Amino acid sequence: MSSTAPTLALRGISKSFGSVRALSGVDFEVRDGEVMALVGDNGAGKSTLIQCIAGIHRIDSGEIFFDGELVDIRGPKDAAALGIEVVYQDLALADNLDVVQNMYLGREEHDRFQRLLETTMERRTEETLKSLAVTTIRSIRQPVARLSGGQRQSVAVARAVMWNSRVVILDEPTAALGVAQTRQVLELVKRLAAQGLAVVMVSHNLIDVFEVATRITVLRLGRNVTVLDRDQTTPDEVVRAITFGAPTEEAAVARSTEESSSW
Repeated sequence: MSSTAPTLALRGISKSFGSVRALSGVDFEVRDGEVMALVGDNGAGKSTLIQCIAGIHRIDSGEIFFDGELVDIRGPKDAAALGIEVVYQDLALADNLDVVQNMYLGREEHDRFQRLLETTMERRTEETLKSLAVTTIRSIRQPVARLSGGQRQSVAVARAVMWNSRVVILDEPTAALGVAQTRQVLELVKRLAAQGLAVVMVSHNLIDVFEVATRITVLRLGRNVTVLDRDQTTPDEVVRAITFGAPTEEAAVARSTEESSSW
C-alpha cells in the first residue's frame, strides 16, 4: 500500500446509544483505488460505523481524518462536502421517477428562470453511466420501477459517484440479487476502484468480498478484530475472526478499563 495518508481514516471511534455501546475505540481506513470490505456478524457495529462516517450519527469520541486532515462530520452535508457518498441497502430510489430524475433527485439543475435543464441532466447521466460501463439500461427516461435489481443498484451507485465523490460506501450491494445481477454489480465495484475512488463495501457474503476486496476489516461486538489483505488470507480465517476473534490490543485495553471502572 502507498505510504501516503489514507483517503479516509477513523481513529479510536466510540459511539453509544444510551447504555448500549455500539462502537468502542474503532480504527478504520480506506485509500484511493482500493476496495475495503467491512465484515462482521449482526451487531458487530458495521451499520453504526458507516452512519458515523455519513454524518447520520455524531461520534462520541475519536477522530476522523480526510486526506490526512482532521475533519468534523456533524451531519450528512458535511460528509457530502468531503465527497463521501453512501449507497444504502434500500437504495433510496423513487420508483415512479425515471433514471435521470433519480440521479438528480434533490439536486436538479435549473436555468435563471428556474426551468429544468433537461438536456444537461440527460447528457451528464449518460456520461456517468457510460464511464461506469453500465450498458444494460436501454433508456434513461424509463421509470426505475421497470429496472432489474442489478440495474437499480447501478443507478444508485452512478448517482453516488456523479457528485465529485472520493469515497463511496456500499451497504450490502449484492443482497437479494440473482447470479447475473450480482456479477454486474461486482464488476461495477471493481470499476469504481479502477477509477481511483476509495470504496467501502459492507457485506455478509464472503464470496463477493474475496471477489473484489483489496483489504478486509473485521469488527466484532463493536471493536476491531483485524485488518487482512485479501491475497494473504482465506475465507476460513475471516470466519474465525468474525466468530471468535479477540479485539486488538488497544480495544482490549479500553474494554478492561471500562469494566474496571464499573466495579
